Amino acid sequence: MLEPPQWQVKPQFDLPDWFIQAVHQNAPEAVGDYAAQILWQRGIRDPAQLAGFINPNTYQPSNPFDFGPEMHRAIARLQQAYQQAEPVAIWGDFDADGITATAVLWDGLGQFFQPQQLTYYIPNRLADSHGLSTAGIDRLAAQGYSLIVTCDTGSTNLKEIDYALGLGIDIIVTDHHTLPADRPPVTAIINPRSLPADHPLAHLSGVAVAYKLVEALYQTLPTVPTHPLEDLLDLVAIGLIADLVELTGDCRYLAQRGIEQLQQHQKQLQPRRPGIARLLELCKKSGDRPTDISFGLGPRINAISRIYGDARFCVELLTSRDPARCHQLADETELANTRRKALQKEVARQVSAKLGELDLSTTSVIVLADPQWSVGVLGLVAGQIAQEYNRPTILLSTATHPPNAATPDEPLLARGSARSVNQIDLYQLIKPHEAILRSFGGHPFAAGLSLPVENIPLFAAAINRQLREQQAALLPVTTSIQADLVVTVEHLGKELFRTLKLLEPYGMGNPVPKLLVQNCWFEDVHHRNLKDRRGGKVSFIKTDFKIWDGSVSEGFPGVWWGHYKDDVPRGRCDAIVELDFNTYQTYHVRLIAVSAHEESQRVAASSVDWIVDWRNVDPIPVVAEDAVLQVTQCPSSWEELQIWFRRAIREQTKLAIAYSLPKMSSPTQVWQRLVGIAKYLSRTGQPATRLQFHDALDIGDRPLAVGMRCLKQFGFELTASEDGIQVRWHGSTQPNLSEPEMSQAIAQFLGAVQEEQFRYEYFCKVPLSTIQAVASYAAQLHHLPDDQSTKCA
Repeated sequence: MLEPPQWQVKPQFDLPDWFIQAVHQNAPEAVGDYAAQILWQRGIRDPAQLAGFINPNTYQPSNPFDFGPEMHRAIARLQQAYQQAEPVAIWGDFDADGITATAVLWDGLGQFFQPQQLTYYIPNRLADSHGLSTAGIDRLAAQGYSLIVTCDTGSTNLKEIDYALGLGIDIIVTDHHTLPADRPPVTAIINPRSLPADHPLAHLSGVAVAYKLVEALYQTLPTVPTHPLEDLLDLVAIGLIADLVELTGDCRYLAQRGIEQLQQHQKQLQPRRPGIARLLELCKKSGDRPTDISFGLGPRINAISRIYGDARFCVELLTSRDPARCHQLADETELANTRRKALQKEVARQVSAKLGELDLSTTSVIVLADPQWSVGVLGLVAGQIAQEYNRPTILLSTATHPPNAATPDEPLLARGSARSVNQIDLYQLIKPHEAILRSFGGHPFAAGLSLPVENIPLFAAAINRQLREQQAALLPVTTSIQADLVVTVEHLGKELFRTLKLLEPYGMGNPVPKLLVQNCWFEDVHHRNLKDRRGGKVSFIKTDFKIWDGSVSEGFPGVWWGHYKDDVPRGRCDAIVELDFNTYQTYHVRLIAVSAHEESQRVAASSVDWIVDWRNVDPIPVVAEDAVLQVTQCPSSWEELQIWFRRAIREQTKLAIAYSLPKMSSPTQVWQRLVGIAKYLSRTGQPATRLQFHDALDIGDRPLAVGMRCLKQFGFELTASEDGIQVRWHGSTQPNLSEPEMSQAIAQFLGAVQEEQFRYEYFCKVPLSTIQAVASYAAQLHHLPDDQSTKCA
């Protein structure tokens, strides 16, 4: 029932003059009608609504007591704790929204309670689940806490709430996750899901709900605080934008105000929050844009718990006023984010390999498990896989025993994350199967869960059956990539960027405008692996290019994250891009999607009918030897396929791409095998040809060349002869490298093997239409005169 994404261009309206004038009155810096067109498309058409959308000074935020009796109950209980000097515990969560919510309550309640009266508790991402736990409640009870205030969690922890009440602990829940059918027995539960869907507070994230609680306390006890409430807004903006909530109503207002606060940190000699200032410095951001959070601060804050599990020091990083301590914590955070990137890439590669064993034609929900996967990055990878394969995805790590297991006889436990696509509600999909789960909670599009390992096959079969039954009664779901504006390369640059920036912050409910550039092409294309701040290689790729069309005499710079240069098509294209500005003071585009230009697509469809796709087909169809050329070895570059394209064109015959994913060992195993072969050849005096090395190691020319260089650096002597390569090594030979250099040399070899394996996987699943488009370009070159063909190539 899922169809490939389609491109759509939003209607370009003939706007009324009064609306264009109203936009320019509120945003005099806007150039042309671009901003007006996008606002009208997104339903911002009322003059008062328009003013509040662009300028937060004209927006009237909601009163925190709009939450009704629940807010009154919460404030009454906090007043009682204040008057009686009770100790209060903040119970947070380990993602960016939960961390910033904890920081808001720590700083906000800290205006009313002495430091010795306050504490915060955050579960360990790698050992615990989201939400309250009896073990954590026991710990707080033993320390004498009689009131717990949750943030970004707690709504559905009914068993744990009952347990706390039995110990004489009151609970105030502030949360934004799914509500239970019946109100839990808490002192108060402040959750925007209890409000009408069109209420300005309806989409608050956990940090924003925590802020509203503190705001209500400020209104109730106005003479107590010594710091302004607005000092908390930078934290609110980070959590709001990192949690991907809909930026409408009060969410948008709070994000706008918070970004105003955030950008001040880089302008102050002594920043009020030195931890945030240092993080902005490390990620080379100024704090004036939402992308500084979504691509800078947010991933770094999340990386702490993804790598270390324990995220408590992140609250200290955000709230401490000690610059030296904050610098130390920020540097640790940066290193954790570097490790997170590499770990995410490796787990994604392993998941892709497992997907090759699935029959996706009968799979509605992808469910995969592995004992080696780190729980910390499974949500990120599940999101990637869900988008790439257009299916809800659940990834699980199988642990040895449940955390806090009473006996070793308890069943093995799997913990992981789920992500959804195409408006499929994960919460409603998983909830009917709670009986076979140990824990579960989350949003319609993101969830966390745990279950006994032995229940995984049953769970996977059940949710696949359920989704198939739901989809059987529905029309096919067609996803689309929507372009907001059609522009030429000439339009890209400073003026258009500043116009679109007036509509920030972008996010859910107000996405970054997507620009369609038609009949364009790419030049100066090259890719590189990113490096961390210590110069170490990170397994993350980006491709740089310049985009051209007929409107310019100079191309415009751009980047395509997660792609190699070979992924960039040749010839005329249509591209969907986002316009951006980086810390090096340059304007550029981020490539979102690309396809052959409509005219080229028609030519390709009519002319490239000579390619047959037999990839991953076993057995390969039997045909006469001269009836079709067969590519049976998986390529690792387009240049390898181009040789076959040219041969098929020259011989005027069909071409079958008939390869499968080659056998692949882990890069570490390949290195160990290479060293073992070198020692064997040295001991026996036998030579070996390059082909024998290729066959024994299952690698191509480039990683083999890197491996040979490594062997020389490690003290092996390699000599080429007519019979092959002679390898000699003597025990007295000392390596030519220091220990750190040896590690770096091995890392280069492992990276070369990993990159080649990634390319094999790419060419095993790249769409046939892409192969046809490249072949069509080769056919066009074949029919050009020699001098033109050379120039175009």
